[in-house]
Amino acid sequence: MATLSAARMKKNVEKLQRELTKLGPVMRGSVVKIGTKKKQYYFSLNKDKKTKLIYLGENKVGVAKEYSENYKRLLQIVEEMTILNMEIIRSDKKIKQ
Repeated sequence: MATLSAARMKKNVEKLQRELTKLGPVMRGSVVKIGTKKKQYYFSLNKDKKTKLIYLGENKVGVAKEYSENYKRLLQIVEEMTILNMEIIRSDKKIKQ
């Protein structure tokens, strides 16, 4: 990371910001298949130490997976931007917004 110039890092941050605008709907949680005899799809979310489930059925699985993947990508982008912005702040004498 130290080999990249501050200008290049800022361009990378701008690229990530553009990707954020195109990300689409997000949901934290995961698609699970539950059942003993007939397994069925649910969306699972752990909130306030409780697991919440919503039934998806076959027709909503793809959308739920997409939203969940969007959430995971959102977290990755935030991590990448954090590292870049830390380097920019560390290397720049004057930060311009």
